[in-house]
Amino acid sequence: MDMAQTARRARTEDRIDWRALARAYLFFWYFSGVSHLLLLASGATGFFPFRQGLLVSALWLVPLLLLPRHGRRIAALVGAVLWACSLVNLGYFAIYGQEFSQSALYIVFESNPAEAGEYLGNYFAWWMPPAALAYTAGAVWLWRGLRPLAMPRRQAWAIVALVLLVVFLPATLKTARKRSLLSEAWAESVMNRLEPAVPWQFAFGLVRYEEQLAQMQSLLEKNKSLPPLAKLVDANGGLPATLVLVIGESTNRQHMGLYGYARDTSPQLQALHGQLTAFDNVIASRPYTIETLQQALTFADQENPDLHLSRPSLMNLMKQAGYKTYWITNQQTLSKRNTMLTNFSEQTDEQVYLNHTRSQNSYQFDGNVLTPFARILGDAAERRFIVVHLLGTHMRYEYRYPPEFEHFKDASGLPGWVGDKHLAMINHYDNAVRYNDFVVASLVERLAAAGGRSLMLYFADHGEDVYDTPPHDFIGRNEASPTPAMYTVPFLLWRSPEWQAAHPRSFAGQTGRLYQTAHLIHTWADLAGLSFDGYDPTKSVVNERFKERPLWVGAPGSAKGLVDLRPMLAGGGRGR
Repeated sequence: MDMAQTARRARTEDRIDWRALARAYLFFWYFSGVSHLLLLASGATGFFPFRQGLLVSALWLVPLLLLPRHGRRIAALVGAVLWACSLVNLGYFAIYGQEFSQSALYIVFESNPAEAGEYLGNYFAWWMPPAALAYTAGAVWLWRGLRPLAMPRRQAWAIVALVLLVVFLPATLKTARKRSLLSEAWAESVMNRLEPAVPWQFAFGLVRYEEQLAQMQSLLEKNKSLPPLAKLVDANGGLPATLVLVIGESTNRQHMGLYGYARDTSPQLQALHGQLTAFDNVIASRPYTIETLQQALTFADQENPDLHLSRPSLMNLMKQAGYKTYWITNQQTLSKRNTMLTNFSEQTDEQVYLNHTRSQNSYQFDGNVLTPFARILGDAAERRFIVVHLLGTHMRYEYRYPPEFEHFKDASGLPGWVGDKHLAMINHYDNAVRYNDFVVASLVERLAAAGGRSLMLYFADHGEDVYDTPPHDFIGRNEASPTPAMYTVPFLLWRSPEWQAAHPRSFAGQTGRLYQTAHLIHTWADLAGLSFDGYDPTKSVVNERFKERPLWVGAPGSAKGLVDLRPMLAGGGRGR
């Protein structure tokens, strides 16, 4: 070999083989990327999972760069694992149109083989095997085109360092700013960024599933050990009845036409107005779902926030009273924030979990609850207590309603302060409220059609400030700076003609009472005709002995203490 050829070969070996590097990256990205492209195109998820899949897939280049001679073998082994995991993702998307998550793992592990076989039989379609084969063929074609990533060690290490920085630096900077570097917060941040890509989606999903399942089981064991309510008396004497509690989400009654909003956001509930009793001054105790329901569904309140751990829940009460209990939810099933909700649901006899998404920021429509609700209404049980937990108008609002419910598209019906920066978000929210109106009214209509002695109570866990409070620059919820919009919620009661005939009752003079959902269990017991040791009629908004109390908001035990919202409701102002 002459000197010129030797020089050319040396220059070639000194260069990075970018085509080989790109081919290897594409091979690894393929197993996460196809699923994310389908999820993104369908609108099931936002851009974050797709972006993280792009970044995290580069991690698999590291072993190929460090061991170039064994690159194809390593790629084959890693690819086989990624392929198997990605097939589960694709199959789940084909069936549910959603991203696989730890919530889905909960459903899988809680199902028996017979149920799993039934699911497969119901959802299997002829095109699935050919689609899987075509997908597999694409992976094999990419693998066959791989070649060793031969390059000088210095350049290989530089690329490895770059990949590690891209993947791990954002989490490190984020936790460093919070002075929690190398802590549980750092690990959690890293997991959140790796999780959208396979196989981390399954590995971390399983870890979180085990952690959250342990927490939930601990809560359930504590609940089972609680003594029953003493001296429980049922005024209905065990007669057949269907009682339904519908829990909404993030719905501010100030955006409902039923409560005087200028826009027609609740046409179907307004059409049922003669059958509904609307309570006008009900507020939530906390601006967050878990914290609110820990009080609304138990004996806890703002002044006694830990009673949910030491006294029976509303679900326990209804089971003790002889009702078969059900929980239908369109909320996420088992996530770090929702462990308490799953604990509440597991206190019932039968659960229906409809939302298996990994992120709240994904399309999930509450119309999904209507079919299982109708099925349960046909259950042979004579006494039924049904909880329906909606996703309601939870941010992001545009993910909460299907395209046919995009009713508000301009500024019509809005006040003059609404500008371009407000308009899109308010329209999304009002469209979500209008779709929520359809779902709640549909539940009422199905319950009415079933006949018999029945009632339904609907309230939202908390409100949402959608630029409602001057100077109209805030959206969302902030417990440290409360506004009425964050707490004002709808509170609607429907009773069947049979129930009203058996329990004639007027609510004249009661619908305007200032009331807090922290005391819901007393109102519910009053409506259901239940009394027991610990029942307090002065905390029931429908009782003649009702006593108005301060409307405490804020985090119990916080340095700032609790704030009485009543002056703010009168003035329409913002808290500190």
